[in-house]
Amino acid sequence: VQLQASGGGLVQPGGSLRLSCAASGDIFSISVMGWYRQTPGKPRDLVATLTNGGRTNYADSVKGRFTISRDNAKNTVYLQMNSLKPEDTDVYYCNVAGTRNRGRNYFNTWGQGTLVTVSS
Repeated sequence: VQLQASGGGLVQPGGSLRLSCAASGDIFSISVMGWYRQTPGKPRDLVATLTNGGRTNYADSVKGRFTISRDNAKNTVYLQMNSLKPEDTDVYYCNVAGTRNRGRNYFNTWGQGTLVTVSS
């Protein structure tokens, strides 16, 4: 299973960006899709997750500003980021977990990371 993330870039404070992450390969089912972010030298932190059942979980720092969504037909997860702040600057990683090989095996895969820079 491979993940292809896109949508990062430079944006001014108060602006918006939308990240996308498409999963491809031997995917039988997806149980959870999510976004994390990481500053070099620090742990990778949860930003938002979305389960197959529609349950969402957000970091307190992004609640009310970020929205996670998914397109099941495209195996794609999105992160709409509004009212961006300089402290949102980070490398963002998508993560997808589910089953492959007709459901016989689990997978948990990370995307390559996309840089989001919030600066004037």
